[in-house]
Amino acid sequence: MHHLGARIMIVADAFEQNLPVGEHGYIIAYDRNADNAFDYVIRVPKVNRNFFVPSGDIELEESILKLEAERIEREALIDYALATHNEKLFKHVMNGGLDSVVAEEEETAAELLSQADFIKQVNLRAWI
Repeated sequence: MHHLGARIMIVADAFEQNLPVGEHGYIIAYDRNADNAFDYVIRVPKVNRNFFVPSGDIELEESILKLEAERIEREALIDYALATHNEKLFKHVMNGGLDSVVAEEEETAAELLSQADFIKQVNLRAWI
């Protein structure tokens, strides 16, 4: 149960009451009536209205922003892995883990291959 005054985002409109999906609002009251399907009364400043909403139609804004930041970070790592042709980083990001890859990436960047070793690796990959 969210606390009063919490900043929320409207993520759905289950009862088709023309909620402004994607807009932010504030919880201004709980609806404690057991016979009612609604859990909260929210205020949406942009449309200057109050709405009765079930808990499934709203989400805390900070949790949505956190998920968005994680998604952007993942996309940036994928772009970096593709730009640097780092297959290990790409596979690791696509499979989920992120923490150990950053440390390994720094270690591998510090190690430089000799020109002969580099050509040997390129030829092996080209042959396969």
